[in-house]
Amino acid sequence: MAFHDVCNGDADGLFALRQLRLDNPVESILVTGIKRDIGLLERVRAGDGDHVTVLDIAVDPNREALVRLLDAGATVTWYDHHAPGAIPEHPRLKTHIDTAADTCTSLLVDAKLTGRFRAWAVAAAYGDNLPRSAERLAAMLSLSSKQRAQLRLLGEAVNYNAYGDTEADLRIHPAALYRWMAHYSDPFDLLAHSPIVLELYELRRSDLARARTETARLEDARFTMVMLPDAPWSRRVIGTFANELATSDPRRASAVLKELPGGDYTASVRAPVAAPHGADALAREFGGGGRAAAAGIDRLPMADVPRFVARLATMEWTALPAASI
Repeated sequence: MAFHDVCNGDADGLFALRQLRLDNPVESILVTGIKRDIGLLERVRAGDGDHVTVLDIAVDPNREALVRLLDAGATVTWYDHHAPGAIPEHPRLKTHIDTAADTCTSLLVDAKLTGRFRAWAVAAAYGDNLPRSAERLAAMLSLSSKQRAQLRLLGEAVNYNAYGDTEADLRIHPAALYRWMAHYSDPFDLLAHSPIVLELYELRRSDLARARTETARLEDARFTMVMLPDAPWSRRVIGTFANELATSDPRRASAVLKELPGGDYTASVRAPVAAPHGADALAREFGGGGRAAAAGIDRLPMADVPRFVARLATMEWTALPAASI
């Protein structure tokens, strides 16, 4: 029997895995990568009797690989908060999927493990731009304001490391970062003994400072959109900058577009914090995807930018999923 761990390389994916492996410390084969690499399951070769744990990647772009693994006899356990599409029905597939705007994969794992390693989930929620959820869990742990600030720094730094168009844009590969953090059962110890975390946080601070100086922007009462040039720093900062824009005014949606070679764009979209549902629907109109509050478009043709701006300006954002209204 072999164990395979497949996770997004951001804070949510890595910290969800850390919780599970603290609970069940088995030797496993790790498959992870940059945040944009959402088809990770294709890399897994597992067969009869093997177990595959999947964290923080959507079922939809991995469905074919999932069916292949199930047909080969593997057992698959899946935790995620992205829109899954149609989920295959199979006795060896167990899913823990919740697309609510105020949750993330690490919170789903935290609930499954009844809070045994909750500080990791707090850091993940901060990193995934869910400060209210992070604060709620932090209160359950009676964390001080200093401890909350430390977990926020950790979550935001590790999350930032996953952004980039290729692995060359990253400071350290997420697999190497996980091997480093696997030495620690307590996230506060990881922060205290791992200088790489502070390096990542400083890189994040520097890249954000550059993004704030960009003047190519459109904004009105309903949205803010900023266009960035193509550069290593902008490839890393696009999602984090979109989060910052979203939290700066809870009433407005935000989008950050970054140039691609040839004139097209990639886009990071955020629903208004006050009505955090609809980002995924908007992104799907342009071939993208994601979750209710935050989504992305890998390639937005230049010719489609005016239509994208028009949709951003007229989009009906909701405070609750449409099915719950």
